[in-house]
Amino acid sequence: MKLGNHLRRCRFEANEISQQALANEIGVTRLTIHSIEKGKFVPSTLLALKLARFFNKTVEEIFYLQDE
Repeated sequence: MKLGNHLRRCRFEANEISQQALANEIGVTRLTIHSIEKGKFVPSTLLALKLARFFNKTVEEIFYLQDE
């Protein structure tokens, strides 16, 4: 199994916030946001919770398990 996400969709639903602007708000680099969106980086629980809080969503609304 791997972790999928709707992070890019969340950014566009939030007035098309850029990767850089989101990274600044959350306290990570733009590359971290990009890597999460591409499925190359699995965020820590803390980072997943920060993202969920920022978008006013549950963690499960942003991240999901998918079969490989």
